[in-house]
Amino acid sequence: MTNIEPKTEPKYKLTDKDFRQINKRSLFFFQVGWNYERMQNSGYLYHILPQLRKIYGDHTPELKEMTRSHSQFFNTSNLFNTLITGIDLAVEEKEGIASRSAVEGIKTGLLGPFAAIGDSLNSITSTVTGALAATMALQKNPAGIAIAVAVQIVWIVFRWSQLKWSYKQGTSLVSDLSNRFGALINSATLMGVFMVGAMIASIVHVQLNIAPTIGKVPFNLQNSLNLILPGLLPAALVGAIYWLLGKKKMTNLKVLFIVLVCAVILGATGWVTK
Repeated sequence: MTNIEPKTEPKYKLTDKDFRQINKRSLFFFQVGWNYERMQNSGYLYHILPQLRKIYGDHTPELKEMTRSHSQFFNTSNLFNTLITGIDLAVEEKEGIASRSAVEGIKTGLLGPFAAIGDSLNSITSTVTGALAATMALQKNPAGIAIAVAVQIVWIVFRWSQLKWSYKQGTSLVSDLSNRFGALINSATLMGVFMVGAMIASIVHVQLNIAPTIGKVPFNLQNSLNLILPGLLPAALVGAIYWLLGKKKMTNLKVLFIVLVCAVILGATGWVTK
């Protein structure tokens, strides 16, 4: 590391114009440079690079050091990435190059919890609104589109507003949230599992159309399964797909093809109906 004297007074203080620029870059370009080695590192660096230049100056050793630091691995939920950005910039603005280790620690410590919370919330909202919009579309009701668009607008407003808030909170936000991450992650995960289970029962429609005759009495297999547990067959089908996805060399496309072939065969024979 280059021997650089830390600054004691902020050289530049971020303005509303800076926040707007960061949010625009985050919304539209954060994932553009995604890669398998360091994932969102280039997107993270790109969306704060103009502010780093203002804080450290162009073509300075400090700027080179911090751009090298921000080029390391980074991957978190897009719903919360600007929360980390706001804390990062607040620290860098105040401490300058001396904050390098602290910033690296903040990013590393927060990216995992925020990824878990954000992915859970995104899964819940995407599943619920997507299923609701699809159901309304089947009923030729355009309100489903409005609901799906409204949810995305809410997320955009949330992402837009959290940057300035986390910047103002600075490092105090880290200590305030550190004890709450576990509860938030567990709550979001539990809600996500609950909602996915409910959606399986209401969206996946699969019924056995087999009624073998025992003596002279027909035995309706689907009614028997419903007496054991309503929605047992859809749950078993989703469980089988989940098991297939966990197999080595099995991809989403292969599983989709298997489901399609089985559906055509079983539907043609009349053994299964929707």
